[in-house]
Amino acid sequence: MATTIIQHPLYDTLPVGQEVIFTVSNTSVVSSFTNVKFIAEVHISDGDPPNTATVNDIVGTFKTTPNNAGVGMFDFRPIIESFVNAQNKAYDWSAFKTTYSNSVPFGIHLIDKYARNTEVIKYLAVKFKVEFLDDDSTSPTFGEVITTGIVDSDLYKVFNGYLKYTDEISLSGNNFGFNTKPFQLGGGASGQRFLTNAPTTQYANIEDYGTLPFLTTPEQNVAYTTLKNFKVFMNDANGVPIGVILIKNVDSDGGFTVWNAHINRQMMFLGCFPANLRNWSSVFNAAIPTLGHYFVQAFNSSGVPISDKIKININCPNQKGFESVRLTWLNQWGGWDYYTFKMKSSKTISTKGSTYQQLAGSWNERAYRLDSFKGGKKSFRVNATEKITMNTDFVSETESEWFEELINSPEVYILEGFKTDTVNSALNQYVIPVRLTTSNYTKKTVANDKLIQYTFEVEKSKTLRTQAI
Repeated sequence: MATTIIQHPLYDTLPVGQEVIFTVSNTSVVSSFTNVKFIAEVHISDGDPPNTATVNDIVGTFKTTPNNAGVGMFDFRPIIESFVNAQNKAYDWSAFKTTYSNSVPFGIHLIDKYARNTEVIKYLAVKFKVEFLDDDSTSPTFGEVITTGIVDSDLYKVFNGYLKYTDEISLSGNNFGFNTKPFQLGGGASGQRFLTNAPTTQYANIEDYGTLPFLTTPEQNVAYTTLKNFKVFMNDANGVPIGVILIKNVDSDGGFTVWNAHINRQMMFLGCFPANLRNWSSVFNAAIPTLGHYFVQAFNSSGVPISDKIKININCPNQKGFESVRLTWLNQWGGWDYYTFKMKSSKTISTKGSTYQQLAGSWNERAYRLDSFKGGKKSFRVNATEKITMNTDFVSETESEWFEELINSPEVYILEGFKTDTVNSALNQYVIPVRLTTSNYTKKTVANDKLIQYTFEVEKSKTLRTQAI
């Protein structure tokens, strides 16, 4: 009475925003008994791989009856997608200006070097069974519900991403899925991608923060090549090299000296935008006066590059006095993308208050006294909302496509730049929650539009505080 998994996800690392289909079969039970049900025990772990022999990581038990083909079919996407979230806070042993996050909590965008994850990726394993009603009157278990045919799925890693209809799905036999191998740094291949659809050439002000997210491990049972470090290659405005910064992948900097299977090492963040490097690197700070751009790339223990080379151009100071606004948003793959709007921006404040009719004079004393400041319609409370309209510079078609994710993202923030913090500062002034109020997006091309420029509007999520009467 063996149960067989005849369909499962094709790859062991997968975004939760796709169909996570498992199909199981037990022909002998289905054809011989009544009231047959297939059972799935779903195990999700945020630590080491789950042990399906225990109940420690079970998040739910689900049943289905055989379909017309006699098999049980499960889609676990609605279940597992509620167990992964955006990573907003830095993990322990990450640092901000060399102060560790377990003593001073701060946002993920501000990290000095590395941050592990606690929210974005989880382990998934499923134990399948089949149950039936024993209706054989000669059986000693007649009339009882029998559970048999136990089989475990492979181990999977699910992360907080989703698939677009244009993303290519691979098919092998009954199994299908999106190939995440190109995102896995350290898998022995070169040119691996970061978890972003952003262009490999980006622009930032010298005070801008930001991270690059990445997966660290290959598929199960594939040899692991150490992710040794990242290098930052700095150049002046003419492209002449002016220095190299080494960001070692070690525990003391929020990374890992020795890789292990704990889920917090499976997806990580690298702080590599200008302000992140300014937090800790004297070499970078010394290069700022002549810095034109720099490259960021991952290397293995043999000194071989294993990732895309990301180029970050330093924006020139705006001669027109426009105030830059940097947005960050949750991207398709569960990481964060960034863009600095350095052209004209405008801020508007709208108010909506509660009013009441106030009596004139004083009615609670020995004699009536006329007070000129009392009486008439008064505001009890004023609720003020701030909106910001921002304009991009002229952008490429690649950036034009990328902005589609900004429109679709459920989490958008304004990210403030590098500043001098007071001792024991709460650091709550860096990340400002906003809601993107621009609801229409027209994809522009050079052929149709010549020069490509976009305007976006955001509304600050928190109302401005005022006094209450």
